[in-house]
Amino acid sequence: MNTGGKVIKCRAAVSWEAHKPLCIEEIEVAPPKSHEVRIKILASGVCGTDTSALSTVFHAKFPVILGHEAVGIVESVGEGVTRVKMGDKVIPLFIPQCGFCRGCKSPNSNLCEKADLSGNSGLMDDETSRFTCKGKPIYHFMCTSTFTEYTVVSEICCVKVDDRAPNEVCLIGCGFATGYGAAINTAKVTSGSTCAVFGLGGVGLSTIVGCKSAGATRIIGIGSHKDKYPKAIELGATECISPKDYEKPIQEVICDITNGGVDYSFECAGRIETMMSAFESTYCGSGVTVVLGVTSPTDRLSFSPFMLITGRSLKGSVFGGWTGEDVPKLVTDYMNKKINVDHLVSKTLPLDKINDAFDLLRSGKGVRSIVLF
Repeated sequence: MNTGGKVIKCRAAVSWEAHKPLCIEEIEVAPPKSHEVRIKILASGVCGTDTSALSTVFHAKFPVILGHEAVGIVESVGEGVTRVKMGDKVIPLFIPQCGFCRGCKSPNSNLCEKADLSGNSGLMDDETSRFTCKGKPIYHFMCTSTFTEYTVVSEICCVKVDDRAPNEVCLIGCGFATGYGAAINTAKVTSGSTCAVFGLGGVGLSTIVGCKSAGATRIIGIGSHKDKYPKAIELGATECISPKDYEKPIQEVICDITNGGVDYSFECAGRIETMMSAFESTYCGSGVTVVLGVTSPTDRLSFSPFMLITGRSLKGSVFGGWTGEDVPKLVTDYMNKKINVDHLVSKTLPLDKINDAFDLLRSGKGVRSIVLF
């Protein structure tokens, strides 16, 4: 049945309010307007950022359809769309690529000005929503909203990928690309270097993969969930340690065992204390720290500028420094077995079990759950 130009009724996981479980509801998804794309979602990863939004650490407007890490099929397109066509397999982009703003034109940035990372909009470009439930408009999330059988995104927020790509490539839409790219693109890890990765979730493990791929010879995984250590070692960590096993601060431990500190450290847990530990675990003369974890807008880092003056540097990274143009290449690398995202998948769940995926994330068990539609 041709659904183009028509309202589609489908199921979605709606977050009616913060700190509450998601509700499986029947929603109405409006057809795409000019330069918009309606996508039938095949699979969506459940990311820590979704959990952060639900707990209000990361800002979102409620009621909202969360989710930003997916793969799907283009169901229909609005007037003027040229980047994709009906039937294309696509990955939604939570970092758009308009091609015209300062960020898109700069070789030093991948952050398009159309991104809604602040969560202040939650709407399409015309300041309306394409989702309705029980007569009420539902907000969009990070330009994507993938916890639904159908979503609508701007044309600049999706990219065509290999039609043969399996559901697991949804994780290239955030978790894998973010960690892997942080090592490759943001930190530019060098061969023979030492690295410390704080947090062994999906982003942390992907960072370990990136560090190994870049040629680091010592990669220390730091986390309190020791059940993740075997996976971290399998992916390239040379050792794993827990802050709970030491009386002294973990950064001091790391400096002791690395002759003054690692060359590169990565914070993938989203905690101010961990960010400071990561920063202080680097070598004072040249260490590089990359912050990946999401914290509250009210959180603040506090340290002496002398730590920077002596040679350390502190960086942030969004989507691992990749742009939409890089995503098809990453999928091709996966298809050609140059990279592997399968290690992130701990569990696959149907949509009506999505709250179980949130519970697993909060408990620190497993790595990534994928919701299959």
